[in-house]
Amino acid sequence: MQSWQERTCVLFGEDGLEKLAKSKVLVVGTGGVGAYAAEMICRAGVGNIVIIDPDAVAMSNINRQLPALHSTVGKPKVDVLALRLKDINPEANIDARAEYIEGDAIGQLLDEGFDFIIDAIDTIAPKCDIIAEALRRKIRIISSMGAGAKKDITKIQYADIWSTYNCGLSKAVRNGLKKRGIKCKLPVVFSSEPADMNAIVRVDEKNKKSTTGTVSYMPATFGCFLASYVINKLVV
Repeated sequence: MQSWQERTCVLFGEDGLEKLAKSKVLVVGTGGVGAYAAEMICRAGVGNIVIIDPDAVAMSNINRQLPALHSTVGKPKVDVLALRLKDINPEANIDARAEYIEGDAIGQLLDEGFDFIIDAIDTIAPKCDIIAEALRRKIRIISSMGAGAKKDITKIQYADIWSTYNCGLSKAVRNGLKKRGIKCKLPVVFSSEPADMNAIVRVDEKNKKSTTGTVSYMPATFGCFLASYVINKLVV
């Protein structure tokens, strides 16, 4: 029977596949960005993946989020994604947690030991908390900045958090890290395209100040950028 990893092996070799299979990656946030990142690292052969997200699939997610289908509305995103990841690689260890991570729980989570963290959280406080704790512990991490209110896929790029521009989420994260005494480098994926201010609607909800217009391909591409960065670091 032909191995499903045959093409990946041609690219990265047996040693690369072995490194990926032994790696443990944490993906926090499995919405428009994080779910695509999780799927891409799974298809590459990462053998141990922890996915965390407290939310259930909503109808408004269907335009851009991998777990979101009419048939999955109301189901926990991590449960839907976990079934998909296990179907891609039945030998992978997929740990799905429908949890909101904050406070002391972040330290306890990182005590589990990870080779890499993919941060795809869109809520400022927990996002800054997990970034800060990972950086203090020198755990490798890459973070997604804002994909909303943007359309130009060619403006997506890698950068250090302190060098980003035209990104409101980046600015908020920088401020949050400064308050936590963090000034070291942080690799991120961001878009240099100015946000379409007409696509930002202010709301008054818990942990949410605005809703932004989105299009299918932008969060997905952010997720692929995150996965590419992690995979290529893990196989070295």
